[in-house]
Amino acid sequence: MFKRAAVLVAIGFLAACQAEAPEPAAPDVRLYAIDCGRAEFTNVDIFADDGSFANQSRTLVDPCYLIRHPSGDLIWDTGFPDAVAAMAQGLDIPQMGARVTMERTLVEQLAELQLTPADVEFVSFSHAHGDHTGNGNLFASSTWIVDADERDYLFRPEARADAQAFAAYNQLENAQTTLIEGDASHDVFGDGSVVIYQTPGHTPGHTVLLVRLPNAGAVLLTGDMYHLAESRERRTVPRFNVDRAQTLASMDIVERLATENSALVIRQHVQEDFDALPRFPEALN
Repeated sequence: MFKRAAVLVAIGFLAACQAEAPEPAAPDVRLYAIDCGRAEFTNVDIFADDGSFANQSRTLVDPCYLIRHPSGDLIWDTGFPDAVAAMAQGLDIPQMGARVTMERTLVEQLAELQLTPADVEFVSFSHAHGDHTGNGNLFASSTWIVDADERDYLFRPEARADAQAFAAYNQLENAQTTLIEGDASHDVFGDGSVVIYQTPGHTPGHTVLLVRLPNAGAVLLTGDMYHLAESRERRTVPRFNVDRAQTLASMDIVERLATENSALVIRQHVQEDFDALPRFPEALN
C-alpha cells in the first residue's frame, strides 16, 4: 500500500512539474528598417491598370530590412545601388518616369551595427526588380534564398541584356543558393520565426516575409504587393505585373496570413508604413 501511495505521490509531483514548466522562450528576433533610397514619380499611373492613379505624383520609399536571429542574419531586399548616394542630382529612370535619390548607403548603415555585408548569413529579395536587387552583389558570400521561378526570371536573356541592372546581382548566379520550389514556404531558421511565402503575379516568383517578433508580434513585409497607400484596399494591379489573376490570388494569401497571424502589414514602398517602424539603428522586437 505504501508503495502504491508513493507511486501516486511521484506521479502527482511529475504532473505538477510539467504543468508549471514554462513554455520555451521565443527567439530574440529583431527587425531593422533601413532607408535604401527614394523614388519620385511625376505620374504613378503604372501602379494601377484601371487608370485610377493617372496623373498623380508620389514619392515612394525603398527600404531594406535586416532580420537578426540568434542563428544568423537575413537581409530582405537590398534597395537601389549604393552608388546612387554619390550622385548629387540623383538617378533618372526615364522608363519609369522616376528620379531616385539616396541619403546614405546600405553599407554605411550596416556599419552602425558593426556589420559588413560579408557578415550577413542570408540574403533574399521579395522579387527581381532593380529597386530590390540593387546591392545584391554585396551579399554574394551569403546564402541566397530565392523562389525557383524568380531565379529563372533573374537570369533570363532579357535580364542579362539589361547590363546595368544585371551587374547589381549577377554574382549571385554562382552563390550558395537555397531554392524555394513548388508551392512551398521556406522557414529560414527552422523555428517558425522568419518564413518566406510565395505570392506570384507581380513577377513569376514574388515572395513576402512573415517575421514573428517576441514582443511586437507578427510583421508581414509585402514586397511589391502594394506600391501606394490605397493599393491594398483597392486591390489595384500594376500595369507591368506578369499575371493579373495570380496577383489577385496572392493578395488573398497576404490577407489570410495577416489575419491568421494578427500581423502588422507593411506596404514596403509606403512612407507611413516605413515611419511606423523604429528609426534605424533602433529595432522592432
